[in-house]
Formats: sequence, structure tokens, C-alpha cells
Amino acid sequence: MRAFRLFAGALLAAALPAFAQAPTAAAPAQRPAAPAPGSSAEPAPGIFGEQIEVRVVNVEVVVTDKQGTRVAGLGPGDFRLRVDGKPAPIEYFSEVRGGQAVATGEPGQAPPVPGLPSLAPGSPVGTSYLVFVDDFFPIAPRRDEVLRSLKKDLPLLGPDDRMAIVAFDGKSLTMLSSWSNSERTLGRAIEQAIGRPTYGFQRLSELRSFEVTRQMNAAVGVVPGPRSAFAQQLDLEELSFAQRVADQVKREVDAAVSTLRGFAAPPGRKVMLLLSGGWPYSPADYVVNNPNRPVLNRDVPRGEDLLRPLTDTANRLGYTLYPVDVPGLQANGPEAADEGPVDRGGIDLRQQEIHDTLSFAAQQTGGRALLNGLRMQALPNAANDTRSYYWLGFTPTWQKNDKRHKVTVEVTRPGLKVRSREDFLDLSRKSEVSMMVESAMLFGNSPGAIAMPLQVGKPAKAGRREIEVPITIAIPLDAITVVPVEGKHVAELELRVAALDENGDRSDIPVVPLKLSSASAPPKGAFSRYQTKLRLRNIKQHVIVAIFDPLSNHILTAEANVTP
Repeated sequence: MRAFRLFAGALLAAALPAFAQAPTAAAPAQRPAAPAPGSSAEPAPGIFGEQIEVRVVNVEVVVTDKQGTRVAGLGPGDFRLRVDGKPAPIEYFSEVRGGQAVATGEPGQAPPVPGLPSLAPGSPVGTSYLVFVDDFFPIAPRRDEVLRSLKKDLPLLGPDDRMAIVAFDGKSLTMLSSWSNSERTLGRAIEQAIGRPTYGFQRLSELRSFEVTRQMNAAVGVVPGPRSAFAQQLDLEELSFAQRVADQVKREVDAAVSTLRGFAAPPGRKVMLLLSGGWPYSPADYVVNNPNRPVLNRDVPRGEDLLRPLTDTANRLGYTLYPVDVPGLQANGPEAADEGPVDRGGIDLRQQEIHDTLSFAAQQTGGRALLNGLRMQALPNAANDTRSYYWLGFTPTWQKNDKRHKVTVEVTRPGLKVRSREDFLDLSRKSEVSMMVESAMLFGNSPGAIAMPLQVGKPAKAGRREIEVPITIAIPLDAITVVPVEGKHVAELELRVAALDENGDRSDIPVVPLKLSSASAPPKGAFSRYQTKLRLRNIKQHVIVAIFDPLSNHILTAEANVTP
């Protein structure tokens, strides 16, 4: 279970004054962004406040014959594109062969739609490799061997390729390198990643503790719930551990989503190498570890619910996921054995759960899951898979209604197989802004947003394990849109508040409508004061407050640390 949450109804005693001059408010303590090692790396990307405007949908398509050999030389007329089962026009088409764009050989093709990749025949097409290193689930020796193989293969990067590296320890994201083509810079970043601690043994200890407790209870006849070989519901002990695993997987997914959004628009083909240390697809089935016992419990989310934010974001931003199987929870070898007894009889089932996660993420985005021995050739496998493909594009009718649409690509020639992304999400602006808040909360920097003054008052006890924290923000009215309505000057805004505690647990993000009004137009340089109280768990917190103006698309942010 999460260690804390931002309580529903926590925004108390809200004051919406008329427009006023700037109040005296202390500037918040900002968390600095992690610097990229080496001088050749590009500046850190803007995370929070970055507006990602996606007008078109790009579909990278791999075509193979019955023997698995790539098929080249196809044209737009050889493909059929469907969206939700209905034919859709292919507005853009290009073939990339061996890392270079080639002519399609079909005259009269329509010019590229703005926002689609413009590839002149013979021009090189680079690949942007975004590496996400999971430190929370893996065991260090297993993670490090994958990282060393990645470092060894850095010479495979072409002159138009680039790589960025981000690591996540279960609490916060650290950017080890922004986009760079320098083998030296990226090598230092990988060495820095190897030097970071991992927490796979803690995950193994949690599994061991659960298994030992279950065995002890069975031995003495204490069964805390309806457990049996055929029970379709989880007992309390199983439910608790399954929920913990689900929360851990969700934490990893949220971090990977924030990483994608933080590196949203590099040039060329976009690939994420997702070094995963073992995220079970179905936490409930993983915990039960019995293929003959179907679990119908709906209190614990399953893989599709957990992983959809990641695959939706990757598809929206045009990333192809290549999940890399880094042994963690189910690692074989002396490192795992030293951690004590686990249910070896179910090791294959649990390993399959982990592989199912990687396969789902790859399948939904048109990539490949690099399982078992393929992990030691992660970069060569991804590079070979992304050097030759077809690039199709179309412009959907965006409704911004959070609905998912199925994308199907077919080849009209018989005997050929197609691999591509499977859907795209028509994300609403509300969901888009909430994701921006989550990205900023993890990365801790907000260069793209407009800063607001924030003052944090003295926390006061509010129950056994809770505190109430008064905060005051000053909204700069020059940064929002004020319109005349019925003789008044009005601004309608959205307030979002997020909290991240010292253990890496995060709150939900409530959306609160704000309406500011005044009898006269606000003077230049004016601010509006907003006061409220947050009710939080009694633990160190990092609080982010965001104001979104739907008319201007501006986002205003403020951050501060709260110490009980």
C-alpha cells in the first residue's frame, strides 16, 4: 500500500481574493536537475510545462517473409491502413533501408503532412536511443553485465545516432546523460550507472518473507482467509503482498512514462531500451504462483491496466519499446540463492509473468522483447531491428477524449508478416497536464514552466499520522488570460497539487477549478493570492503546485519541501 496520499477534500479554507499586488512570499527551495556528465552532452531537456502537441500518428512497420527475412522495395500501394477497422488514407510514406531513406518509386505521392518526418531519398536517418535503467528490481551483478555489454557496443552508434541515459531507484529519476553521440560521454554515464546501488535483494527479501510466512501458517494450520488450491479470491495475506507488488510496478511505469515525456522530441527514429529487473504482468497470479488456481480478484490491477500508461505514451510520442530482461526477482545463480528459500517449484510461472510484461510492452509499440541471452546484445538487436523499416503516417481527427483507437497495418502481397504499433490514445488536455505534473515531480526541474512564489506555513498535527500544512501561492496575472464577462474580468484556471514523500511514494493529483474575478482589469505586474491547506502524512514531502490556464495553455508551477 502507499505510504501516504493527498487526502480527498484536502484543499481547505480556500481564499479567492480579487486581483492584488504581489504578496511577500518566500521562493521555494528547488531541487536541481541532475547534470549530464561531459561537456559534449546537450542541455537538460525541459520536462515540466512542456506542451507536447501531436498532430499526426507515425507508424513504423517491419515486413518479413515466412523465413523472417526483411522485405524491401514495397510502396504505399502495398499497404492497407485501418483505424478502428475503417480504412484510413496513408498521407505519408517512406522506406528506411540500412539507416538511409530510399525513394518509393511511386510518382505523384502527396507531400509530407506538417509534423511527419521529412526524409529525402538518400538522406541518413538516425536513431535516438533513450535508455531507462531500473535500479529498484534488479540484482547489481546482473544489471551491471547488461550495462557493460551496452558500453561495449557503443561504437555501433552511427554519426546520426544519439543516446540519453536515465536511472530510477524507486524514489527519483536521475539523468546520467542527455542526448549525446560521444562514446566517451556515454561510457562515463554507463560507468556512473554501474556504480549506483540496486534494490533487488530487498525485493527478494519481500518475496522470501511472504513465502516463509505462508509456509509457517500452513504448517500450524493457520490459514488467514479462503486460501485453497481452487480459491478464486486472494486471502488477506496474498492481497497485501500482491498490492505491494502492483504499487511497485506502477511506480516503475510512472517513472518510465516521465522519462519518455522528458525526452519527447528527438530527431529520427525513437527507441527506448527499457532495462527492467522483473515487473510481474499480473501481481495476483505472481503471488499465488499456481497455474491451476485462476484468481478473479479485481482489487489488484493486472498487467494491461498497469502498463497502458507506458505503451500509450510511447505510441503517442512515436517511441518503439525494446524491453531488456535484466534478472531481478527471479534471478538464477548464487546471488539469488543466498537470499533464502523461495518456491522453486513455481519459478517458471513467475518468470513467465515477468516475460509477459516485456512482451506486452514490445508488442503494443511494435518493438521486440530482448529476453534471456538477447539482453547481452541489447543495442545490436535494437539497432538491427530499426535500421530497415517503412514509415507510414496519417492525421486522425483528434477529439481529446481519452479514447483508444486500434491501428491495423496489412500488406496486400500474400505470405508477408507485419509488425507495428497496435493503437494510439486520443489524450485529453486534462490528462496531458496531469502527466506533466507527474513528470516534474519525478525529475524535479521545471524549466519550461512559469514560476510562482510559494510560501509554506508551519505544519500542525492533524490526527495520529497526519499533518496540515498551510500554503500560499501568488498567481502572476500577466501569465494567465483574463477576459471580460458580464461586466467583470474573469480567469478560469485549474489547480493541481502533487506530493512526493522521502520513500518515493506519490499522491494522486486532484484537479480543482479556480475562478478569479475582479471589477476592473488587473494592472500590469499584479498577482492574486491563493491560500489553502494540505493534509499529508507525517513524513518529509516534496510538494508541487501547478496552475493551468486552458485559454493560453500556460502552466505555472511552484515547489517546496515540507518537513514535519
